[in-house]
Amino acid sequence: MHLGLVGLGKMGGNMRTRMRNAGLTVVGYDRNPDLADADSLEAMVEALPGDAPRVVWVMVPAGDPTSSTIHALAELLSEGDLVIDGGNSRWTDDEANAAMLAERGIGFVDCGTSGGVWGLENGYALMVGGADDDVAKAQPAFDALRPDGEFGFVHAGKKPGAGHFAKMVHNGIEYAMMQAYAEGWELLEKVDNVDNVAEVFNSWRGGTVIRSWLLDLLVAALDEDEHLDQLAGYADDSGEGRWTVEAAIDNAVPMHVIAASLFARFTSRQDDSPAMKAIAAMRNQFGGHAVRTPPPPGGDATA
Repeated sequence: MHLGLVGLGKMGGNMRTRMRNAGLTVVGYDRNPDLADADSLEAMVEALPGDAPRVVWVMVPAGDPTSSTIHALAELLSEGDLVIDGGNSRWTDDEANAAMLAERGIGFVDCGTSGGVWGLENGYALMVGGADDDVAKAQPAFDALRPDGEFGFVHAGKKPGAGHFAKMVHNGIEYAMMQAYAEGWELLEKVDNVDNVAEVFNSWRGGTVIRSWLLDLLVAALDEDEHLDQLAGYADDSGEGRWTVEAAIDNAVPMHVIAASLFARFTSRQDDSPAMKAIAAMRNQFGGHAVRTPPPPGGDATA
């Protein structure tokens, strides 16, 4: 199989290597010429054989970068060709991109891709959406990228966006799992009767019901920095958690834990929470509870 791949960053570059290791011919394009095989989108498409449907996989940031890339490919590809969006696009964007490509007879598959920087070695979990015929055109690429064994690939649905919707929910669950591990770690660090928090987490990796790859990764981080002193308590979000909560609202699905984990990330970005100031003020008004004032220059906060 010959394949074009747009975007050769942390994931895209490793995906190119994994597919080549499986015997696929991959022509990659990236704005960084040091990474690219072709010096333009046009050159990448021209390098693909014309005697079979041409398949181009897009791995660029969600939103305008993905949309503009897909629109550019629409001008370069022909009827019967296929575009795969493997980034973290919002599923509603897939519907618009698929409709635009369909007007030209070009197929579209959305592919939620999980695996991060470990995907080259371990394989990538793939959640795809699209028509059966379009998925079949790209199946050799999916087979090359997926993990060995029974699991790690699903054709989530035939409607555009099914794959990215599944990946969105996957990432919402990921938010909640990480938050639970983090809160447990904070409590264990807080008490004075647990001597080795890192070893407690390490022990949970076998025989317990909470073992997972995320737990393995947390243990690896604690091995490097036992008390995480080298990190700031700031956690960003790339959009999927917000979209998951929004979808829950649209469908009247209670999502207490995932919503709370998303809001916890927002809290991490506040050095001094405005909401907590208001709560402190109200507690002081109705009960005379103590409040803390800002510290004077060079001094400690006063109670």
